[in-house]
Parts: sequence; C-alpha cells; structure tokens
Amino acid sequence: MEITNTLGRRKTAVARVYLQNGKGEITVNGRDYKQYFSGGVLQYKVTQAFTILNIVDQYDVTVNVAGGGITGQAESVRLGIARALIELNPEYKSKLRAEGLVTRDPRMVERKKPGQKKARKRFQFSKR
Repeated sequence: MEITNTLGRRKTAVARVYLQNGKGEITVNGRDYKQYFSGGVLQYKVTQAFTILNIVDQYDVTVNVAGGGITGQAESVRLGIARALIELNPEYKSKLRAEGLVTRDPRMVERKKPGQKKARKRFQFSKR
C-alpha cells in the first residue's frame, strides 16, 4: 500500500500526516506521540479517530507538525488523521462526522486593530 498524505489545521498549527499500513506506531516530529504529547487528553485526541473506528493497530502514522501551541497541534493532527482515513475508506466519513472529527475548527485569533490596545480592548479613556 502506498502512503496517504493529508493536511490538518487548527488555529496556527499545521500538521502534515502520512498514513500507511503498519503496527499502529504514531511518530510526531521524529518522536513517539506519547513523548511529544505528554498529557493524556492530548494523546486521546491524537488516537481518537482510530478508537472510534476500532482500527487501533492497523496503520502507522508519521506527522510533521509546526506552529501554534500543543493543544492546537494535537487537534490538527487529529483532523489530518481523520482526513487520511476517509481518503482510504470513504465509508468511515459518517462515523467520524458524527463525532465531529471531519470539521475544520475555523476559530482563529482576532487581529489587533489600529488605535486600540488589542483586538477589542481600547486604550484607557480619560474624560478630564
């Protein structure tokens, strides 16, 4: 089987996911995903697509992820894995969509506006 290549994004994090048949090894930036994502919740997010579909030890995943924070990176990896699985088998899409793994989360940081302190916060107003 050839390698399936997909992209996952969340906030400013971008994950390039390479999926192929294997024993269930997940490598993120050259390290094991359990070492890269130390929290249990983040590790669950990375493997969530596999656990929903009951195919935990069937595919090897190699991920290059950059940008954003650790949570955004984990969620971008999750989206990339879900897209790769759908590319392999389109029947998976309905199960993954029901769990919300196919939808790209569009929320981004709002830009800073000129004449203001931050995106919405103003400079302090002095009446007198």
